[in-house]
Amino acid sequence: MEKILLKNLGRPESHTIGSYLGTGGYNGLKEALKHAPESIIQMVKDSGLRGRGGAGFSTGLKWSFIPKDPTVQKYLCCNADEGEPGTYKDRGIMENDPHLLIEGMIIAGFAIGASVSYIYIRGEFVFGTRRLEAAIKEAYEKGFLGNNILGSGFSHDMYIHRGFGAYICGEETALLESIEGYRGQPRKKPPFPALSGLYGKPTVINNVETLSCIPGIIEKGPKWFSSIGPEKSPGPKIFCVSGHVKKPGLYELPLGTTMRELIFSHCGGMLNDGKGVKAVIPGGVSAPMLNAHELDTPMDFDSLAAKGSMLGSGAVIVMDESTCMVKTALIINRFFSHESCGKCTPCRDGTPWLTNILKRIEYGNGRSGDVELLESLCTNIFGRTFCPLGDGAVMALRGALKNFRDEFQYHVDHKKCMVS
Repeated sequence: MEKILLKNLGRPESHTIGSYLGTGGYNGLKEALKHAPESIIQMVKDSGLRGRGGAGFSTGLKWSFIPKDPTVQKYLCCNADEGEPGTYKDRGIMENDPHLLIEGMIIAGFAIGASVSYIYIRGEFVFGTRRLEAAIKEAYEKGFLGNNILGSGFSHDMYIHRGFGAYICGEETALLESIEGYRGQPRKKPPFPALSGLYGKPTVINNVETLSCIPGIIEKGPKWFSSIGPEKSPGPKIFCVSGHVKKPGLYELPLGTTMRELIFSHCGGMLNDGKGVKAVIPGGVSAPMLNAHELDTPMDFDSLAAKGSMLGSGAVIVMDESTCMVKTALIINRFFSHESCGKCTPCRDGTPWLTNILKRIEYGNGRSGDVELLESLCTNIFGRTFCPLGDGAVMALRGALKNFRDEFQYHVDHKKCMVS
């Protein structure tokens, strides 16, 4: 497949505007400014682009919810927080090809009528922040940002807002709260950000990878984009692969590529030739893991949902037969427990409770009924939290229990791990 999102990685000075312009950079913006904003939104709708941050919602449809009144201030926010463990695709774009993101954001701002945009970037991404700051400065100098962009009459300013490592700020309304200077906690919805977002104004929040798809769609057309991958999940996807594979890293492939092809054709197979695949987390740790019998599942939104998991961020974590699933579940749930913002009781109290039980089981102190207690707690947390963080913790644990319940029970019964 022709690279779209990672096409410039590996090029000398790929982060500079000179290199970006040399590969046709900002041609998408020039083309977009020839059209009415409504037609840009329709092009994105026709492309079938779905949000790459995890939810998989139609990007063009999200844009269309923004009020058309030109007298109302509107905002665009780029979610570059990327706190999902195992995920580093957005970081790859921001550090190596920041102008791709900036161009996509300017086009998106033009389409929805936003004169101001913010990049909410994870605080730990110091190098990525520096690259973005330099790229934004270059874009202003070349007339791609600021007043009357390329003589079109459209003006747009772009700012960077650094977070402080809070996973909850990847939730879109908590992100808005943080930009406004408040504690990063999710807001009650409705109203939704499209009507009352940043500073109470209509706001679109999109992920880095989503916005980076926009220049290609505008330049090459929505039919070109929709021809890649499955009909209901079109386009390229960056898979960030880690774990027990020989060649971990970033892989841009069509949506619908199977896990088996990703692992064995692109990542070189398992790290230890004598160890087979035990489990795969397909979309970051909140995505329920799948077992070795499900490797032929296409990596797209609908196929993974049908298997009881989700594409999420596209962070693929591969585990071989030496992996202890109880320890894995403990590590994952400990993360969610630590990152709970504490706003609602089921998540604030439920996730530490899950962690303590898993810790007890892992350390050889499991009690009869502990596995059933975990399942009961999952039922009482799921769907009862203020935001999806608690649901993510439950889905991850449920995936482990569904596929490897016998391993949890063995820990309880024998006070040790069955794979050690």
